[in-house]
Amino acid sequence: MSGNAIFVGTLVTAVTGVVCAVIAARAARQAAADQREASRVSAEPNQRTADLEAFREIRSGLEGRLGRMEERERSRWALVQDFARYVGELTVLMRLQNIDPPAPPERVAEYYRTGV
Repeated sequence: MSGNAIFVGTLVTAVTGVVCAVIAARAARQAAADQREASRVSAEPNQRTADLEAFREIRSGLEGRLGRMEERERSRWALVQDFARYVGELTVLMRLQNIDPPAPPERVAEYYRTGV
């Protein structure tokens, strides 16, 4: 075999090796990108489940707080109504004794006028 043929054969082998290395590198990069995407996609349902559980905990806590606040509001409203009845009875007793009760505060008078 001549020296040129050996050189050309070696050159073709080297070029083929470089081309195969480039193709292998691209394939490896694509496989890594595919693996990252698969990991992201498989992690997404887990993240959604965790988010849903956190949301449920927050909602449960807020519902509990809202229930307690509503109960306190009902209790305070009942207390205000009891005071109003008590003051009304005292006012009647004062008038029976010919004592003029003091005028109610403006906000109370407005409530009795408007109901608001």
